[in-house]
Amino acid sequence: MLLFIIGLISGIIGGMGIGGGTVLIPSLIFFAHVSQHVAQGVNLFSFIPTAVAAVLVHIKNKHLKIRIALYLIASGIIGAILGSILASRISGQMLKKMFGILLLVMGIYELVRKEKSN
Repeated sequence: MLLFIIGLISGIIGGMGIGGGTVLIPSLIFFAHVSQHVAQGVNLFSFIPTAVAAVLVHIKNKHLKIRIALYLIASGIIGAILGSILASRISGQMLKKMFGILLLVMGIYELVRKEKSN
């Protein structure tokens, strides 16, 4: 039941475009007691179907600019390959620290940024 709740919350946040891994990875580490590498692997694998579902809804609602997405996909694939090679060479403790710093920096950024009006 706990894994279902973690997956549900992660899917909702991921579907909103916020990034379900921000919930999924720490939840798997703290509540399911898996290693950082396993949590990140599960996050990446679970991302595929949740991303497909979210993309379909966003296409339906006309919230997707295909040209921008294609540029990001192309460069993102290269970054994903490089990042996964790097992650496999870094200890779990270091990955945990790096992920924590990323979450902290992004949290601070969100608190202090000025909202732009459209």
